Amino acid sequence: MFEPVFADNMSEDLQNEVEAINSIYGSSTIAHSSENTYILSLPQQSTSLRLQFPINYPQAPLSVLGTQKSGNSTRKGDASHLLDIVRDVLAKVFRPGEVCLFDLLEEVGALVGEEDEQEQEPDSAANGGHEDITDGKDTLAEHKFFPEQNDRGLGILLSGEQPSWTLSEVISEKKSVFIARCANVTSLNQARSFLTHLLTTDKKVAKATHNITAWRIRGDHDVTFQDCDDDGETAAGGRVLHLMQLMDVWGVMVVVTRWYGGVHLGPDRFRIISSVARDAFVRAGYVKEQASSDGGKKKGKK
Repeated sequence: MFEPVFADNMSEDLQNEVEAINSIYGSSTIAHSSENTYILSLPQQSTSLRLQFPINYPQAPLSVLGTQKSGNSTRKGDASHLLDIVRDVLAKVFRPGEVCLFDLLEEVGALVGEEDEQEQEPDSAANGGHEDITDGKDTLAEHKFFPEQNDRGLGILLSGEQPSWTLSEVISEKKSVFIARCANVTSLNQARSFLTHLLTTDKKVAKATHNITAWRIRGDHDVTFQDCDDDGETAAGGRVLHLMQLMDVWGVMVVVTRWYGGVHLGPDRFRIISSVARDAFVRAGYVKEQASSDGGKKKGKK
């Protein structure tokens, strides 16, 4: 049995990444095995893999050594196929100087999900493809972010404070439309008031299929607040919060809005949700885009 502990020579970047991954996907998603070797239990899969991180990760890439174990229900050849997918994705997402486990897990999950969807195409049409779709709802009343205290949030806004949103680019995919907006917040009450204001003043947003929220706030006396709400888009809020953790974004709330277009996107919707959220953070200046030595872009903290 492997414990989710850290190696003595683990870099700070890797330690922060492992903590963030385990906080979202489960406390033992990445577990230390020996020296620089770790066991990665792939989310939603019964297969686990052996990973090896060089001392200078993320300047140098990690290695996928092989399969640690596969579940009893795994079909013959599936574990080997999954291993090939992980290695191919790693080659695409790794950039020197940038941690890549989150991108690796998200991309692998999307590819595996697409394959599963193709295999289950007849069932998908019958059960809605496992996407949570709601047509025209009272978003403000149903949003978990407000446990019957909407008037309190509005009272804060009536005192003169107005949210200053930074919007992402708009992404359209198979008639679904996605946009994210983020704003600086210093307290949980302020975050609540900003979301209340958005949902009560923008009817188009209020009637959207999903308004996914996440926030990270540092309060007085080193008290921190981190939470999220899927608003019906299962697991989406956790993914956005995880993105904020990896980007080390604090004092910010983000709302990702989706209008469903009638065509199921499958796991690809999570890639788009993360993409517009990240774009909003960059546009707002919470994360800097710096040119790297290989001509690409590198993430940096504000």
